[in-house]
Amino acid sequence: MVRYAKEHKQVTRERIIEKAGQRFKQDGIDGSGISTLMSDASLTNGAFYAHFASKDDLVAHVVADQLRTQIARYDTLRPGRPGLEDFIHEYLSPEHRDHPGVGCPSAALLDEIGRCGDETKQAYTDGARNIVDEIAARLAPEDPRSARGTAIGLFTMMVGTLQLSRALADEEFADEVLERGVENALAFLR
Repeated sequence: MVRYAKEHKQVTRERIIEKAGQRFKQDGIDGSGISTLMSDASLTNGAFYAHFASKDDLVAHVVADQLRTQIARYDTLRPGRPGLEDFIHEYLSPEHRDHPGVGCPSAALLDEIGRCGDETKQAYTDGARNIVDEIAARLAPEDPRSARGTAIGLFTMMVGTLQLSRALADEEFADEVLERGVENALAFLR
């Protein structure tokens, strides 16, 4: 029997989480079986339980990781409101809409997260709270608490707009939804 270093196990675990995040956002949590997830990570099904107690355990870790990655994205933006404007245009774009596997976990998974267990809901709650706090800090750096309501409104409006645009079969209408969403989101910043 071959023993792997602890670092190898951590790298493998991170690869499973990353690949599962892409698959969940593309096909949904319920539409992604362990066999497919492990195949995506180039591993056997048997290796799954060396890293996670259950699929629910994996889902909670994926949700937390996906939201951490999204929050880290804010660090690459221009400071303050200009960075939020850039983010709005990027978030509510046809490219983001058309590639859910590499996009926002909220827009892709929110309906399923609502039906998940407490561990996943807590991971989502922590991540969503951090996103709202980041937006609020950009809206009112001197007093982020004062901008919390606006930040919640902006976040929820953007996620809902993207979800609606993805659900439409008429591409022209879907693009119009995104365009109006950008206008509405920018209005939140005024």
